[in-house]
Amino acid sequence: MYESEKKSLVDTLRKKGITSEKVLNAIENVERHLFIPAAIRLHAYKDNALPIGYDQTISQPYTVAFMTEVLNLSEGDKILEIGTGSGYQAAILSYLEMKVFSVERNFELYNRTQLLFDQLGIRAVLRCADGTLGWNEFAPYNAIIVTAGSPDLPKSLFRQLAIDGKLIIPIGPKKKQELKLFTKLSDEKYSVKTFPDFSFVPLIGREGWKE
Repeated sequence: MYESEKKSLVDTLRKKGITSEKVLNAIENVERHLFIPAAIRLHAYKDNALPIGYDQTISQPYTVAFMTEVLNLSEGDKILEIGTGSGYQAAILSYLEMKVFSVERNFELYNRTQLLFDQLGIRAVLRCADGTLGWNEFAPYNAIIVTAGSPDLPKSLFRQLAIDGKLIIPIGPKKKQELKLFTKLSDEKYSVKTFPDFSFVPLIGREGWKE
C-alpha cells in the first residue's frame, strides 16, 4: 500500500537536493500516512505539510529530510527533538537508530503520539512539557532538532547540547523563518550556518513565543 507514492516522494526529494541514502531510505520506509488524520491520508506522500489538529502540522517531507540530513547524525547519537507533534520526525530519527528524546507541550498531541508509538513499537522517549526549556535530565545531546519557529535561540537548549553537537532551529518572525544550524564549539561559542525560506508553526514557551 502506498508503495508507488513513496517512491515518487523519494524521487521528488532527490530532485530537490536530498542526497543521504540513509535519510531517503527512512522517508521511504516510515509509514507517513499513520501520522496524519485518516480523512487526508490520500495526501500522505505528497511533499506538503498537512494539518494534524490543535493548530499544528506534520512537516513537509522535504523539510524533515533536509533537517535530518544537515545534522549529519551517526547511529546511536542521542537526539533531543522539540515539538513532537504527529511523531513523524521522531519516527524518522528512530528508524535511523538514534536515541530519541522528544518534548511536546500539547497534552492531547503528546498522548495521541505516545499511543501511536506504543502501537508501532517506536522506541522514542516522550515528555509533555515546555520544549523551550529542553530536557536537562538526559543532557548533553549530540544533536537537538526544533520543529517550530522561535524568535531566537533558546539558551536552555544550547546549554544542553554537547560540545561539537549540532542544533537546528527555525528562527525569525512567526510566519517565515530561516533555518539556523548551530555547532557548539564551547559553552560560550558556536558557529552557525543559515538556510533561508522555511515556514513553521510558532515555538511557544518561556524561551520562545509567548501565547
